[in-house]
Amino acid sequence: MGFQPLHDSVDQMPPGAWAVGVSGGSDSVALLRLLQQSEALRLHVVHLDHETRAENSTGDARFVADLAARLDLACTVKRRSEIEPGLSGLPANTSARYRALRLGLFREVVKNEGLRGVILAHQADDQVETLLLRLLRGSTAESALTGMRPFATVGGLQIARPLLDHRRDTLGEYLRSIGQAWRDDASNSSELYQRNRLRKWLANRPGVFEATLALAGAMRRLAEWQRSAAPVLPEAFARSLLTGMPIVLTEPAARRWLADRGVPADRLTSQIAQRLLRLSADAAQPAQQHFPGKITVRRRGGMIFTEPAG
Repeated sequence: MGFQPLHDSVDQMPPGAWAVGVSGGSDSVALLRLLQQSEALRLHVVHLDHETRAENSTGDARFVADLAARLDLACTVKRRSEIEPGLSGLPANTSARYRALRLGLFREVVKNEGLRGVILAHQADDQVETLLLRLLRGSTAESALTGMRPFATVGGLQIARPLLDHRRDTLGEYLRSIGQAWRDDASNSSELYQRNRLRKWLANRPGVFEATLALAGAMRRLAEWQRSAAPVLPEAFARSLLTGMPIVLTEPAARRWLADRGVPADRLTSQIAQRLLRLSADAAQPAQQHFPGKITVRRRGGMIFTEPAG
């Protein structure tokens, strides 16, 4: 099996200093081994010990630290109990909570070490599973069908995912070809988790997998076109600017305008953008509305504009 496509994907990474999230599993270990061959990248390995599987969790942390040392790479390993008390507003849902903890740790390392962002090992199987899970959980069509992007910013943290076009099995084959071990997490086969049940269901339906992956790519390209084609609204704009443009461009234009006014990117959902559209289109809507980031938007005399803070 040829692995040049894997190397080509990681070669597209912008040069510079990056954190790399490494759990010890095959995906993240393959990502690290591919990235560390690039002379254009300076890597800092980051691992969060979730402290959920007793000695196995500790063993994962030790494995990652040893691998980083063998590759002569900087490494930060933290336990959940070390960082959880310092983070507020964590979700009650366990999976979402751990995801927020990892992002908090990545954000801390990136800031303290002066890094560009973090590189994560999400791959094509993760993409399909995530897309279908979002649909099952009732996410909007836009957020569900576009899937994960190769580059994104979450709460000010730049995230890169260079392996989204590659299958999980390919990454395992690559590791075996170079004689690199990894750690298997037994919880990944437990049917207690919805993602694992979905993974087993997909394993016997390759047609569904390929069709879903193709749909995610098509929707992502559509979203990219919308963002590039949507006009930039002035600071104060006439209601008719939004109500008169093609509907496929109204939400991207509204999103950009709200982002430019200071609405945080991680809170700029489809529902928030739709509120601005309703404010513009429907005179029966309240003429003054509050948006995330303490932004107040008003409608007066046919114009839409923000109120000064305070």
